[in-house]
Amino acid sequence: MKKIDVFLLKSFIGPLIFTFFIVLIILILQFLWMYVDELAGKGLDFKVLSELLYHFSLTFVPTALPLGILLASLMTFGNMGEFSELSALKSSGIPLQRIMLPLIILIGFIAIISFFFSNNVLPYSTDKARTLLWDIRRKKPDINIQAGTFYNGVPDFSIKITTKDPVNNRLDNLIIYDHRERRGNYSVILADSGYMRLTRDETGLIMTLYNGHGYTEMEEKNVNVNLRKYPSRIDNFKEQQIVIPLTGFDLQRSEEGLFKSSAAMLNISQLSFTIDSLNRKYNEKLNNQFKDFKNIKLYVVRNSIPNNTNQTEKTDSLNKIRKFDPKALFDSLTVMEKRTVLAKAIENLKESTSILVEKNDSQRYEIKAIKRYEVEWNKKLTMSFACLVFFFIGAPLGAIIRKGGLGTPAVISIFFFVIYYVISISGQKLVEELAVGTFAGMWAASYILLPIGIFLTYKATTDSVILNIETYLMFFKKVKDFVYRIFINGSGRKSASDLK
Repeated sequence: MKKIDVFLLKSFIGPLIFTFFIVLIILILQFLWMYVDELAGKGLDFKVLSELLYHFSLTFVPTALPLGILLASLMTFGNMGEFSELSALKSSGIPLQRIMLPLIILIGFIAIISFFFSNNVLPYSTDKARTLLWDIRRKKPDINIQAGTFYNGVPDFSIKITTKDPVNNRLDNLIIYDHRERRGNYSVILADSGYMRLTRDETGLIMTLYNGHGYTEMEEKNVNVNLRKYPSRIDNFKEQQIVIPLTGFDLQRSEEGLFKSSAAMLNISQLSFTIDSLNRKYNEKLNNQFKDFKNIKLYVVRNSIPNNTNQTEKTDSLNKIRKFDPKALFDSLTVMEKRTVLAKAIENLKESTSILVEKNDSQRYEIKAIKRYEVEWNKKLTMSFACLVFFFIGAPLGAIIRKGGLGTPAVISIFFFVIYYVISISGQKLVEELAVGTFAGMWAASYILLPIGIFLTYKATTDSVILNIETYLMFFKKVKDFVYRIFINGSGRKSASDLK
């Protein structure tokens, strides 16, 4: 390996690691922003949160890696162009393609590693992340009673307090409605103050109340509605304890494989097997439907031939029946018979149309299910191939703009990544809606941006100035001078000749 190759690898690997983790942190923050409402107030410990973020960070690796490569290649070649290192290498007779060669080989290895990561690690981490997020969603939020409003988080109770002491957690002026018997507001407790605490195993809530009254409406059985007297009982107490069992407030972990049937949880071989199985079932179903259709249509023909005839006579009879003239047969009917036949035909047509619509919707749903697995199959390849696509965009762009650092490369990287993301999502939606083929939709971003990368590489090789702002400023300056000569100087000469 030559020194120039070692120099390029050292110049590229550092920014790659730096930008990769920056992008990964941004994606994690985006995830937290999206699910903050479902995570807040659940009383999750640090271990559960770290496990959730760890598994979701693994699912973001295939997305963060191409963007990190784009940003790192822009920074590397932009720094080399800004400090005239690229000019020195080119003046030594080394073309840009030879300068990019060691990084192309490195990106190729990274793309292969990204594929194996997406194929082996990503399904496992996605399954763990979604299962844990599902468990967190099912967990009820911790008890946090706010003053002035009714709190319904405790099962079968509605609680309201006037004030809450933040020092010793004393609750003042409590109103507690008991709905355990499902008879409405039949029982209410009023207390001057009280405390709440969980049991040691956190399976129950202990409410200790002081100086209060309990009002309970007694249930009257076998009494006429007009004769009801609504008896009630009043209980006075100085101290009372109520133990309420809690369910759903602890994190209950589900078994692994809860989402194992989802396409994102399968690797390439499993996806191929599933796609093949679904296609086989779909084709068998179509063939069975076609056979049923043929049997229904030929039922009248078969039953119109006597069973005591031989095979040759049956064949001749079938041929005669198939060659019958429907118009002549219809004209031979009476008016009432024609009306009956037309009404029956319209009824059969409506029934057949509804059956065909139902069959079509069922088949369309099955095809969409197959497409979801095909989309995931292609996605494992497109995200790996995107590493090469973004490198062939970032490296020549950095050589052309000749600006290092993180500012300009970050703006350009976000611009191209947004274009790639929009094309990818649009193509995926079109595939899932059966508007385009799977290959055409899933690989649209790659075969649209790859020619742009090849064009930029050619322009960078020929020292093009297509992204040099000074070139465009010079062009607009020439246009301004031309307009000035035509309109300003021209009108001035006319006025001078008129004065003479």
